[in-house]
Amino acid sequence: MELRVLRYFLAVAREENITRAAKTLHITQPTLSRQLAQLEHELGQSLFCREAGKPFLTQAGRLLKRRAEELLSLAAKAEEEIKAQADQMTGTISIGSAESASARIWPRLLRAFSQAYPQVQYELYTGNADHIKERIDQGLLDFGLLVEPVEIAKYHSLSLGQTEQWGVLMRSDAPLAERKAVTAEELCSLPLLNAHRPVVQDELAAWFGKAKDSVHILATYNLIGNAALMVREGLGYALTIEGAVSLYQNPELCFRPLFPPLVDRSVFIWKKEQPLGRASAKFLEMLKGIQKTGVEKMLC
Repeated sequence: MELRVLRYFLAVAREENITRAAKTLHITQPTLSRQLAQLEHELGQSLFCREAGKPFLTQAGRLLKRRAEELLSLAAKAEEEIKAQADQMTGTISIGSAESASARIWPRLLRAFSQAYPQVQYELYTGNADHIKERIDQGLLDFGLLVEPVEIAKYHSLSLGQTEQWGVLMRSDAPLAERKAVTAEELCSLPLLNAHRPVVQDELAAWFGKAKDSVHILATYNLIGNAALMVREGLGYALTIEGAVSLYQNPELCFRPLFPPLVDRSVFIWKKEQPLGRASAKFLEMLKGIQKTGVEKMLC
């Protein structure tokens, strides 16, 4: 299975038209059709079905599309890293980050790194800890900034010394908005939006203690953006960390911390036994230096 043929396949999947795909690829339609037929024969599966004259992906086609995108991304990354071995620092550094207060480090850190190495590019991905770890395992991300609780035994890790305060995102006109902090008893009768990750749900259940059995979970979410929209419409109250909320400025919403306090730490990870590209290794070196001098100074 050649990368060139995978690019052909993705072009047809994207255009949903073989003629248009052939034009974008600068090859003839018969050549493209023949390459796709050979690919289907090689895999022993039909990748497209025709509806209303258009080629649509079969279940096997959808699976191949996802894997083909990953393979081509890895191939491009490998090419960039090899080219980066030249004297001039080039390449792409890929970073996954949770929505958190610690995420504020990226603009300032990348600005400093870009001033030193202007030819380096960056790929930024926002997700929860599970999604970021999965992409690191697949080689699609070099680094990840996560918020505990999270299992990181199989990764190298670096603590940035930043903490994340748990609380509740609510409408500014909600009765609880008048409180400085919110207790478990006050939340039990309310519709709550909870984090999707089971390990986080367990941590919050432990915080609720005996009151956990009377908690009403209306919905779960993986990133706070969509949950904030539901809160704004008055559908519920979102359990979240203050750092994630600080990324979304909305006068209609407010954050109140939990009491007693529930605080987690942020952690920076990268894969063990996987060599970093030259640019990524230099980036890690800079981050370690900042950790020693104090991340707080950079975030001030």
